[in-house]
Amino acid sequence: MPKKRFRLFGVERQTWIRLFFQSNSTLAIAVLFLIMLFLLKEGVGFFPQHLENLKIYRLAGLEFVANINEQIDAHTALKRLLAEIRLEQFRHLTEVEKKSAGQVQTELAEFDAAASQFKKSVYPLRALASKLGDAASQLKDRHVIAAHQKEHVRALIAAGEREKAAEIHPETISFERETAIFNEAIPHYKEVTASFKKELLIALRALPEGLTEHSRQSLKHFHSLTLNYVETFPATAHRLEVWRYDAKVPALRAVSAFLFGREWVTNSYWQDFYGVLPLLTGSFLIASLAIAISVPFGIGAAVFVNQIASRREREIIKPAIEFIQAIPSVVLGFFGIVVLGETIRALSQSEYLSWIPFFPIQERLNIFTAGLLLALLAVPTIFTLAEDAINNVPTSFIQASYALGATRMQTILRVIVPTALSGIIAAVLLGFGRVIGETMVVLLVAGNRIAIPDFTAGLGVLFQPAHTMTGIIAQEMGEVVPGSLHYRALFIVGIFLFLISLALNYAARSATKKFALSQGHL
Repeated sequence: MPKKRFRLFGVERQTWIRLFFQSNSTLAIAVLFLIMLFLLKEGVGFFPQHLENLKIYRLAGLEFVANINEQIDAHTALKRLLAEIRLEQFRHLTEVEKKSAGQVQTELAEFDAAASQFKKSVYPLRALASKLGDAASQLKDRHVIAAHQKEHVRALIAAGEREKAAEIHPETISFERETAIFNEAIPHYKEVTASFKKELLIALRALPEGLTEHSRQSLKHFHSLTLNYVETFPATAHRLEVWRYDAKVPALRAVSAFLFGREWVTNSYWQDFYGVLPLLTGSFLIASLAIAISVPFGIGAAVFVNQIASRREREIIKPAIEFIQAIPSVVLGFFGIVVLGETIRALSQSEYLSWIPFFPIQERLNIFTAGLLLALLAVPTIFTLAEDAINNVPTSFIQASYALGATRMQTILRVIVPTALSGIIAAVLLGFGRVIGETMVVLLVAGNRIAIPDFTAGLGVLFQPAHTMTGIIAQEMGEVVPGSLHYRALFIVGIFLFLISLALNYAARSATKKFALSQGHL
């Protein structure tokens, strides 16, 4: 007698199961589509607003003053380098030669006098930049107020309140007349920079030789940098001469300034900048370091547990690794601040490690600390997926390898790992997606400095603070005004991050398909 099939409302059980899973898949696709639609809806207005922001930057003369400020910032960087050379010589006198404070002051008197002259040489240029900067900021504020008033007038007219609209009189600004002050300041700028150059060279010649071989080399490098800096003065003067307030800002500038901009500055009295490059650099540096650390551990653990470990070892190791995923990321962040960061900084100050060029480090919150913690979070993902890939290697391959006389290690390295390589690559890519999307850990321990790290420091770049795309969204989203340029900029960063995650998942999916096809042909 045939077995009676289970039916509900006239539909078989297998049909209900298939419909259940199909509906879940459809729901997941719909949610993904809605998330992308929401991000686009909130961020779509960023680029037009950003373009307008860049136009105001030029129109009000802020761009003109920024050229002078860049010149002042470069001098500030040289001044910091000179202070570092002075500190090195101070340490040599106090720690090596064991001299008193009075003797040190006498020894460094000539150096301090030259350094003081170097520092004061920029004051006239700084005063000129301050005067022109105030004029540009005021002009920008007047333009913004007038634009808001005009928008308010249009809203009142649209609402039929023409009498109230007539009471508002937006200011009409003549930018040609208002920006004349900048072109008129160019002759004075040339006089100031000529005197500035003269003072710099006098201070440079007055600097004594260093007390140690390293400080002498540092001073030689400082001389070279200062001479190169002085040679940039004519180029800056040329940029000021060709600057025009009414020069057209290309529409693509809004996109390129976001993608390749080196500054992310918000709520500034001067000008807001939205360049994602520092955030992108920080995100990829931290994620790459985390993957570089986690891949050997994750894949090594997967191979060991699957092919080498005893049953008891598997029962201990596998749950322990998978338990890492249950640790709240905020707890790991606190651990990074209180324990890991402090330990790394203390180790860097040890005399046994003083031979490392970038030791001792000053920042306990940096790329390296964040990368270590994210590596811990990535290991379970890589381990689980890599082990699944190894499990799918046909047993016949392994048996054939042993039959040919291969050892266990030869079989692992030449048969198992190459066969499972596509699946392992997928595990690595998904692990990378896991760490690049992490928020709390990097927000707490990466240092949150919005700047492109100094790659000239070599491996020392890993011990510098950085900020990430996820961190900036979490840090600033609660403070922005909905609909503002800052608000929309954060949504564009979210879209950027979303696309990176989709690309990584697509690459992982492609690797998995390749692995499945390779298994099917075998």
